[in-house]
Amino acid sequence: MTRLPGADAAPESLGVDLRKISAHLLDPTHPQNGGKARFLQDHGFDAETRAASLAGHPQRHPVANEQTSPHGRKFVVHCALASPDGRDPCITSVWIIDAGDDRPRLVTAYPKGA
Repeated sequence: MTRLPGADAAPESLGVDLRKISAHLLDPTHPQNGGKARFLQDHGFDAETRAASLAGHPQRHPVANEQTSPHGRKFVVHCALASPDGRDPCITSVWIIDAGDDRPRLVTAYPKGA
């Protein structure tokens, strides 16, 4: 079972940008949101709870897919995301370790199957 490299580090050391979460994942008017904001808000998330849950996602679940490109290594993680309402929906989170770096950062997250 492969884990996201660096996932066992402190959650705050993973690259989960609160600005990106607020401006993209929780903004229903963002053109590429695709309903993610409504889905997340329906599970009780705000930017801070979302960031903490996302940082813990690759700590609790294995990597489902890995790809290497000139930009770096991309990792896909599936399954339950700890949510404020306790329903813990299944999501997909996508992480990248940029070429020349060793710290994973969040690219996106969305309901699994969306």
